[in-house]
Amino acid sequence: MVWSSAEPHHKVEDVLYPWRTQGKGVVRVKRDWIIPPIRVLENSKQVPEDLVQIKSDKIFTGDVIYKLEGPGVDQDPKNLFEIDDTTGVIRSKRPLDRERHNSFTLKAFALSPSGERLENPTIIEIMVLDQNDNRPAFTQKQFAGSVSEFSVPGTSVMSVSATDADDPMTENAYLSYSIIGQESVPANAVNKTMFGINNETGAIYTRDVGLDREVVTSFRLKLQIADMGGMGLTGEGVAIIHVTDINNHAPQFSPAVYSMAAVENRKDYEIGRVNVTDRDDRGAGNWEARYFISNDPEGNFAISTDPGSNEGVLTVVKPLDYESQNEHVLVLTVENVNPLSNKAPNLPVSSATVVVMVMNENEAPLFREDPITIVVPESVVPGTLLKSNIAFDPDHSDLRYEMSRDPERWLEINRDTGDITAKRTFNMRSPNVRNNVYNAVVKVTDAGGVSTTARVAITLKETNDFPPQLFPLSGTVCRGASHRGSGLVVTAVDEDLPPHAAPFTFDIPEDLSINWTVNQVNNTHAVLQPLVELQAGEYAVTVFVSDSGSPLMSTYAQVNVTVCVCDSFGDCKSEAGAVLGSSVGISFIALIIIMASIALLLLLLLLTVAVTTCGRRHHMKKGSGLLVGESEDDIRDNVFNYDEQGGGEEDENGFSIDLLWNPHDAPSTPGSYYPRGKQPLRRDAPHNLPSPIYPRRPPADPTDIEDYINDGLEAADNDPNVPPYDTALIYDYEGEGSLTGSLSSVASGSSDGDQDYDYLNDWGPRFQKLANMFDPR
Repeated sequence: MVWSSAEPHHKVEDVLYPWRTQGKGVVRVKRDWIIPPIRVLENSKQVPEDLVQIKSDKIFTGDVIYKLEGPGVDQDPKNLFEIDDTTGVIRSKRPLDRERHNSFTLKAFALSPSGERLENPTIIEIMVLDQNDNRPAFTQKQFAGSVSEFSVPGTSVMSVSATDADDPMTENAYLSYSIIGQESVPANAVNKTMFGINNETGAIYTRDVGLDREVVTSFRLKLQIADMGGMGLTGEGVAIIHVTDINNHAPQFSPAVYSMAAVENRKDYEIGRVNVTDRDDRGAGNWEARYFISNDPEGNFAISTDPGSNEGVLTVVKPLDYESQNEHVLVLTVENVNPLSNKAPNLPVSSATVVVMVMNENEAPLFREDPITIVVPESVVPGTLLKSNIAFDPDHSDLRYEMSRDPERWLEINRDTGDITAKRTFNMRSPNVRNNVYNAVVKVTDAGGVSTTARVAITLKETNDFPPQLFPLSGTVCRGASHRGSGLVVTAVDEDLPPHAAPFTFDIPEDLSINWTVNQVNNTHAVLQPLVELQAGEYAVTVFVSDSGSPLMSTYAQVNVTVCVCDSFGDCKSEAGAVLGSSVGISFIALIIIMASIALLLLLLLLTVAVTTCGRRHHMKKGSGLLVGESEDDIRDNVFNYDEQGGGEEDENGFSIDLLWNPHDAPSTPGSYYPRGKQPLRRDAPHNLPSPIYPRRPPADPTDIEDYINDGLEAADNDPNVPPYDTALIYDYEGEGSLTGSLSSVASGSSDGDQDYDYLNDWGPRFQKLANMFDPR
C-alpha cells in the first residue's frame, strides 16, 4: 500500500510504489511503508480538509475498497475524520481542539468487494498543532499573605501562581507576572509602592521601608498574568497582604494613681481594677498585660489580668487587720506577655500607685491556740488551775467564757477570765478518754455577740494508783528427786498503765516463809519453789510484789501451795498411786497378796454379820411381845440420814438441820419417852405436794439481800418435797393389841423380879450382857 500527501502543494495522483519485481524468477519482497505523522493545525476553518491519500500497490482484477477506524472516526470523539472508500483520501470533517485531543492514531484497511483484507492495516498518526487560543489564569481568585511591620526591603511576603491551557512547550504558555495596582487599608495611608513581584516565579517581596501596623493594617495588590512572555493574552488576580504586629509598644497605666477600700478579716474578693493602654494588636500576646505588686511583703494582695479588657484585677488573698494596719500603699508595674521588640522606643516600665484603706468591723475573739493543750496527772486535785489566758479579742472587747462540751464534767471555767480548773478527779478508764486524751470544747463570746469555739485536749499522765495483784493464789508443786526445780508459776497484774506497772519485783519475806523462794522469770512472771524437801501437804506462802511506779506500790499475797507426789506429766497422783509410786520396797506380788488377804477378811466379816442377822430374826419371831408385828417387812433398824436438808433445785447434799435447833427449846413429842429435843427425821418424803415459789433472780440493790435470803429460807422451810422431812417418828408407841407390856418401870404393875428374861440368852452375843444383868442369880 502506498500513500501520497494530500497537502495543496502535492498532487494526489503521485503514487509511490514501494515494491518492484526485478528480473525473471525473482520473488518480490513486500515491505510496509511507515507514514510519518500528519500535522494538523487546531481551530482550522478550512473544513473539510484533505490530509493524506493511501492506495494499494497490488493489482486486483476487481475494485479495492478503503476503510478507516480509530478515535475520531468510529470511536470517541466520533466524526472528526473520514476516508474516501474509492480513492483512499483521508480528510478532517471539523475543526480540532488541541486542549481536548492533541493527537489521533488511526488504522487504514484495503478490502476486496467481498470484504477480504488485501493488505495489512496501515497506522496513521495525526498530530494537532497548538494555537494561542487560551488566556492564562491565576490559580486562586484571591491570594492572602502577611508581613511583619518594619520589615526591611527584599523581605519575602508570599507567592502567587497561574496556569495556561496552551501547549507548555510553546510560547503560548510562557507566562509573565506583574503588579498593576496597590491599595492600602486605611485608604491612602501609604502612597509609595511597597511591594514587587518576580515576573517569572510570582514571588512577592517588599520594595520599600515604612510598614507600620499602627498606620496601615493591610494592602490590596492587583496582579496581572500574560502569556507569550507578557506579549500575549492576559489574566488578572488579587493579593491581600496583612501587616502583622510586633511588640513595639509597652503598656502604660492610665491613670497612674488609684484609691480602693478593703474590709478586714475577709479574703479572696476583688477590691478594684487598674487600666493600661497598649497600641499593639488587641487580643494578641503583644497587647496582653501582666501585672506585678512590688511592695507587699506580707502577701496580702494579688493582681490578675482580665483577658477581655486587659485590666488588672486587685484582690485580697490574706485577711487584713485594721488594728495592726489600716492603710496599705501598693506600687504596681506592668509588662506584656510577649517580650518587647528591639524596635520599640526605649521607655521606662510603667507603674501605678494604689492606696488601700482597711475598713474596721467587729472581729470574732481568737484563741491563742487551738486546740488548747493541757498535760496533767490523772490524780489532779479538784480546784487545780489547768490553763489561763486562753483567748483575746482583736477589738479589745470584753469576753465571756463557757464550757460548750464537757462529757465527764471534769472541768470548770471562769466566766470572766477564762481560767480552766479541775472540777473533779480525772479517771483514765473513762470511755471519753482515748489514747490518754480527754477532749472538751470551750466557747468565748465578745460584747457584740460574736463567738468562737476551740477544742481542749487534756493529756492525762498515768499515776501509780493501784498496787499489783498476784495470780494465782493457789496451786500445786511436785516433790521428789524426779521433779527437782519444779514450782508454781505466778504472775502479777496492775490496773495502772506503763510506766507504773511492769516490770514487777517478786520477793518472799524471810520471817514469813523460810522454806520457799521466788525466782524472777521476766517482767511479769516468777516461779515459786521450795528450798528444802517438803512433805506432801498444804503450805501457805507469803509473796511480796512491787511495781515500777513512782511512788512505788506493793502488796503482800498469800499463796496456798499443795505439795504432792506427781506423775510423769507433772500432775498430782491419788493416795493409792502415791503409795504404789513410793520407794517403800514392797514388790508387786507381795502387794497383791496383801490386798487379797484384806479382801478375804472382809468377806468373812460380811458372812458373820449375815449369819448373825438371820439368827436374830428367827429368834425374834419366837419371842414375846417386844415387836410391833410378826411381819418380816416390819424392820425397825432402818438407817436414817440426819445430815440432809435439801437446799434448792440442784443441791442434793443435805445439811443436818439439828445444828440449827436449840435442844432445850425444842418441845418433846406427846406420848414419847425420849428426852426433850428435836425428834428424829425420816427420809420417807411426802409426794405430790405443791412447793412454794422461790426467789429466782438476785436483787440488783445490795440493800435487798437480807429480804432475798429471808424469802428463800421461808420457802425452803415450807417446802414439803425436799429434805429434811420434818415428819414425827413415834418410837415409844407399840400399837394396840400388843402382847408385850410396857418396859417402863414406872408404868409397870409388877417388879422386875416377876419378869422372865431367859429369852435374852437366845438373842445372840449382843444381848448376852443384858441377859446377865437381869439374871436373878
